[in-house]
Amino acid sequence: MASQDVLSQTTRLASSSALLQVLFRVVTFGLNAFTLRYLSRELLGVVNVRLTLLYSTVVFLAREAFRRACLSGSTKRNWTKTINLLWLTVPLGVFWSVFLGLVWLHLLEVPDPSVVPHYQAGVVAFGLSAVIELLGEPFWVLAQAHLFVRLKVIAESLSVVSKCILTVILVMLYPQWGLYIFSLAQLLYTSVLVMCYVIHFVMFLGSPEATKKSFPVARMKALLPKLVEDESFLNWKEARLTWSFFKQSFLKQILTEGERYVMTFLNVLNFGDQGVYDIVNNLGSLVARFIFLPIEESFYVFFAKVLERGKNVKDQKQDDVAMAANVLELLLKLVLLIGLTITVFGYAFSQLALDIYGGSMLSSGTGPNLLRCYSLYVLFLAINGVTECFTFALMCKEEVDRYNFVMLALSFMFLCISYFLTHWHGSVGFILANCFNMGIRIAHSIHYIYDYFKESTYRPLTGLLPSPFLILVYVISGVITVFSEVFFCCDKGWMARLVHISVGAVCFAATIITMLCTETKLVHFVRSQ
Repeated sequence: MASQDVLSQTTRLASSSALLQVLFRVVTFGLNAFTLRYLSRELLGVVNVRLTLLYSTVVFLAREAFRRACLSGSTKRNWTKTINLLWLTVPLGVFWSVFLGLVWLHLLEVPDPSVVPHYQAGVVAFGLSAVIELLGEPFWVLAQAHLFVRLKVIAESLSVVSKCILTVILVMLYPQWGLYIFSLAQLLYTSVLVMCYVIHFVMFLGSPEATKKSFPVARMKALLPKLVEDESFLNWKEARLTWSFFKQSFLKQILTEGERYVMTFLNVLNFGDQGVYDIVNNLGSLVARFIFLPIEESFYVFFAKVLERGKNVKDQKQDDVAMAANVLELLLKLVLLIGLTITVFGYAFSQLALDIYGGSMLSSGTGPNLLRCYSLYVLFLAINGVTECFTFALMCKEEVDRYNFVMLALSFMFLCISYFLTHWHGSVGFILANCFNMGIRIAHSIHYIYDYFKESTYRPLTGLLPSPFLILVYVISGVITVFSEVFFCCDKGWMARLVHISVGAVCFAATIITMLCTETKLVHFVRSQ
């Protein structure tokens, strides 16, 4: 596939995934706002922190390394061996599910049954849901490698909508069921997700469309594990790369979900405070999840396909290097401007957003400060997502192994800093520790990118340098909106709030207009792709 075609399909995948994430977050936030009025904060804390952490840990440890390794390189490969490798995620998932399930049941603090009933059933259900989702991993990787945009959108949309509908019905009819509600909804979510992929491939394989595309798999039987005659069962190069990524993924999971591990294992916050923190955290991560994550996932595929892993810049095709450098520069500029916008305007509108969303339960206490700090953290997330997606797409096995030692040190430092900052500044300490963690990771990735391109004429890191005039507009907008919050928000009635919103809208419009006038190259890229 030509590089330009890969870029075109990758941007379609990223934009579709972004729209999909918007749907997910809107539905999830609506669901949280709804359930807050029916269920206790403690129950939400156990579901959204304790049980969701179990599910995400099992899934991440079982599949992340396989995804990274199997999506690297060209789609022209021995897919039988790749599919054999991907099926190893299932026994690995069973192992992690059983092991971590026992930890969750016997080593961690068990919630009060009168406040959070059916905890044991919840642990079993969330662990089982992780294993069910892993059954669809070969289908997901095959679809992602061939850029099946619509399939991902439909599958994940149907699964999320099904989960939300069941949750709302059960919360309204049987609120006393407690964790049974979320357990059944989680099992439905993963089952629908896997069935969508299976049904699609049942209909697609052997069809005229598959034949026209020269799809490498002809029948459903080929998607099951199979011995290759006179050859090894696995592609050992992919397997070794997977092992390298696996060691890294273990550490990355600690860094990604570090605050939840500290909350879960060290009991620095009670279940009610964990519930509030998780709601604020989800609200703060809205843009990160629905824009930055799809960009990172999709353009990882782009960079891995356009440039060859482990080769220096001189040994690559120069047309592909030019395209990759240009795309990287513009992606950095795009996420930087989005991050700066969130940081500047998020600071002055955090309290108002929480008050509208959850009332005084969220807008009083530490809630507003949590969201303000998260607005800054979004900027770090924005830059780290793009720099790491390029770095991980190009690193050879030895470089991945060396980076694992960096991640090990970062993991230890992050856990220590989280623990001490939480004792010093409560739940805000988690956000500050995350900012430190992301700053170190960004510095490493920027160093890698600089070294990679230093022997060429391309300087993609200039994408991190916005127009000075635009920076000035950001500063002025930030100062004006902060003064507006002091004078008009948030205990002076709805008219004052509307004035505050109007001031913010004017400043935001001025920022966008300045952006359109000063960042013309980026505007052309977004419009054309």
